[in-house]
This record gives sequence, C-alpha cells and structure tokens, in this order.
Amino acid sequence: MAKKGPDAASQAAELLSEIKQKIFKPVYLLMGDEPYYPELVCDAIIDNCLEDYEKDFNQTIAYGADVKAEDIITAARRFPMMADRQLVVVKEAQMLKDIEQLALYCANPLDSTVLVILMHGASADKRKAFYKSALKAGVVLESPAIRDYEIERWISSYYSSRGLSIDPPAARLLGESAGTSLQTIVSETEKLLRNLPEGAKVVTVEDIEKNVGVSRVFSVFELTKALSYRDARTAIKVAGHIGNAAKFAMPAAISALYMHFYRVLRYEALLIKGTPSPEEKTRVLGVAPFFFRDYDAAASNYPLPKCMAAISLLLEYDFKGKGGGVSGDTSQGELLTELTTKLLSL
Repeated sequence: MAKKGPDAASQAAELLSEIKQKIFKPVYLLMGDEPYYPELVCDAIIDNCLEDYEKDFNQTIAYGADVKAEDIITAARRFPMMADRQLVVVKEAQMLKDIEQLALYCANPLDSTVLVILMHGASADKRKAFYKSALKAGVVLESPAIRDYEIERWISSYYSSRGLSIDPPAARLLGESAGTSLQTIVSETEKLLRNLPEGAKVVTVEDIEKNVGVSRVFSVFELTKALSYRDARTAIKVAGHIGNAAKFAMPAAISALYMHFYRVLRYEALLIKGTPSPEEKTRVLGVAPFFFRDYDAAASNYPLPKCMAAISLLLEYDFKGKGGGVSGDTSQGELLTELTTKLLSL
C-alpha cells in the first residue's frame, strides 16, 4: 500500500497494467486526499472489467449517499449472468454511513465479483475492520495530497510519462496556475497538447502562457523572483497587477510567498552546514537546478533574521487577508502591495 505521492503513482501504474491485462482483484479500496489516482484506477476498471454487452446484467454503479452496506453486499454476492465476472462499484463511498459492515463481505469475497470502493478525498479508518479486511482480500490504493513543494517535480514526471519534457519555468508557472490539483494539471495538459505544433517535444513558458491562460510576467512566481533580487520596481509593479486581477485571492498569494520564504529558510539552514552539493540543494529546495541562482540571491538578500521576519509578516497578512484587523475599505490587492513594500524594506 502506498503512503506517499510517488508510491501512489507507481502503484496506480502497476494496477493499470494488470487491469489492461484483465487481471482483477476481488476488492479494490481506492482512497486518499488526492482523488486523481483513485479515480484513474476506478475508471480503468469500469472500462476493462466487462465487455459492453455484459454490462447490462453484470455492472452495478452506486453512490454512497444512496445505498446501505447491506445493498452493496447483496449485489456483490450475486453471481454473474452469461459472463465470467460481475462488477460492483460504489462511488463517493465516504458518504456510506455503515461502511464498516462491508468488512463482513471482504472477509469472504466472491471470486466472480470485482468490488470497487471509491472514496473521494477521504480515507477509511486504518484501525478498523473494513480497511483491514479490504487490504487482506484485495488491494488498497491510498493517494495522499501532493504538497506545494512537490508539484513541480510531479509535473515534470507526468510530462515525461507523456513523452514530453517541460522547461522548469514552465512547470513552475503551470503549478502556480493549477495549484496542487492533479486533475486540473492533467486537464490543462490535454488542452495544451491539442494546440502544440505537431512533433513538439518540449513545452515552454510561452506554451503555458498561450494555452493555459496565465501570464509569466504578472505571476506570483515573478513576484517571488523580484523579491529575491530586491528588485523593488518590478516587485511593486507585479504585486499591483496581480492584486487588481479579477480572480485574485490573497490566501493563495500568501501560500505561494510563504512556500518561497520557507524554502529560503531551509536553504539557509543547509548553507550553515557547509557548501551543499547540487543533489542536496534539489532535495531541500524541491526545485530544478535552473532556479538555484534565484535562491542564492534570496539567501543573500534575506539572511536568517530577515527571512524569519518575512515569514512573520506573511502570517500577519494572512490574518489580514482573511478579514482580521483591517478596514473594510482596504482591498486585498492593496494588502498585497503593502505586504510587498514591507518585505522589500526588511
């Protein structure tokens, strides 16, 4: 069972390979905060478990809010009609109030039934009988949320799996636009691929700007870069443009700025120990070597006390951005510009 993001990806790939070969387990428990991999495996099972002509009598798809465990067990204990197997899928299974009762079926599942329990953005209690019996009877795929600092590497790995490479600044810009939602990244990638020139193998910042609808010039990424170099003119200009955007959200901007200064803080702690290798820098920063120069500048311009002060400011403005201690006349864009000015003055 996977416990980390990359393990979830590897386990999902292994399961997808088995499913395409028509190798099925009696029970699948697909769960976790990040729904991309559980839903990918669930869809693959639905597509491959039965032939189209077998589905009318042998496929049951239910939703957790609409059924009880007893209904699922009854369906799972039926025998297939004119087919080798039947498929029972429970989506949104986190809504199933008596889900623990499914442990009774999982203790002795039918070989001719494939039971899929799909939990969206949630997980079963590992201390209880259902989880333990599902793990023993079949397979559990757990997909944890991808952390902010992991997303650029995930994007690069995903593009590699699609036979493409993506420039580091392009991966960062896509991550900033899509956040940590893997499905959003995949959807934006599909849109981008339809518009790439035939035979293109490298995705650039220009491709992301053109097809995803995000500007490199006026992005939080460019704001953090300007702050790293103490480029006051650019930082204030970018902050003003971002803050006036229709979809601007102060919490999202604070999150990105916090991640930047947290990385700088970790980097400074690494530098205190001596001269780090490129591998150590990559491990601590979670970015491609392309960005090392930016973090060298940030560490120089925001030594440890100033970096801590920057993080303290971010916590203060996170509170203000959520309506704490500010006048109702103060816009979130004005708060971002004010914050940027204070960060530059540290």
